[in-house]
Amino acid sequence: MVQTIQAQNINLNDLIEKFGLERSDDEQFFSEWQDDLPELTDSEKQALDEVKADYLHLSRYPILEPIVKLVVLSPLLKWAGFYRAPFYLTAEKEVEIVSDDEGTLVKGRLDLLVFTPQFWILVIEAKAAKYSLEVGIPQALTYMLGNPNSEKPAFGFVTNGIEFRFLKLTKQGTPKYAPSYLFALDSRDDLYTVLRVLKRLGHLVNQ
Repeated sequence: MVQTIQAQNINLNDLIEKFGLERSDDEQFFSEWQDDLPELTDSEKQALDEVKADYLHLSRYPILEPIVKLVVLSPLLKWAGFYRAPFYLTAEKEVEIVSDDEGTLVKGRLDLLVFTPQFWILVIEAKAAKYSLEVGIPQALTYMLGNPNSEKPAFGFVTNGIEFRFLKLTKQGTPKYAPSYLFALDSRDDLYTVLRVLKRLGHLVNQ
């Protein structure tokens, strides 16, 4: 009998036990978030400063997931170039993955998918500000495992509006993943680095 799990209820242990996912501690496995990051223009930095100021102003009241997407996520994707060719976006995409022994089916809808016609580049999971990123990481990894193109890595981006973390997952042989460092909106230059990493991932696709 096939066990069906909703993606929002998945945890890392489920992914390890049912799908054989392994974490890589090799620093070279996910070097894309550190190496060859592009510099930002003064206008880009000014735009990010405004994003930060807007968010901090609005955070006087509880910030829900739609506001996170509107205030923080949307400007980041715009300045990273993901609204222009060769990229496309889709929201609430339904994804299903089945374990190797076909005993487990995971179903869910990802928040946002940035893709090219060739492959998925970025799975984005946005949570309300009150949630830790630890809630969104297993869910993002689940959707990344559903990437139909197993030849190239899938990248993930998880944010609750005040914290940000990138993920990389490969599916050749044993599926492996690694996270980036945790970035925070209230750290001086972290938001700049987040945009630089997003731009870097976009450049990799265009090569």
